[in-house]
Amino acid sequence: MQATDQQLQEAGNALGDRLVEQNKTIATAESCTGGWVAKILTDRAGSSAYIMAGLVTYSNEAKQAILGVEAPVLAEYGAVSEAVVRQMVAGAVRATGVDVAVAISGVAGPGGGSADKPVGTVWFAWGTGPDHTETRVKCFKGDRDQVRRQSVLYVLQGVTEFLETL
Repeated sequence: MQATDQQLQEAGNALGDRLVEQNKTIATAESCTGGWVAKILTDRAGSSAYIMAGLVTYSNEAKQAILGVEAPVLAEYGAVSEAVVRQMVAGAVRATGVDVAVAISGVAGPGGGSADKPVGTVWFAWGTGPDHTETRVKCFKGDRDQVRRQSVLYVLQGVTEFLETL
């Protein structure tokens, strides 16, 4: 499934609307999507009312230095893992003071996959901090662009749904 530009824009607008309605701020902590979620959110005029920061932490070193992801967690589970995206959310909330943060880490391809984490595997987390974080894993089909687009759409929709529970 390909996520179109229109679908991404609509999902970004829906999340922006929800953040405005709830008077909440958001930060993104992105790896494989390279800032695409933040880009979609900031495409909208007035988005400075709700988006505080977009952190691209592509390398393990950046995840540790900027978000406080623990080296032993990276060593044991790898960057594409539930444990790491949980720590990415906590670190983004801590670093920016936002109400909600989102984290994405995955294998977009074409290389880099393994038997337990094939190309297309993406871990997501969103939450208000370490005590209230949801995680999900998906394995998307397609090339690098398709995996990244689907990841962006999935997280925008997931965070919008999460905010309904707050």
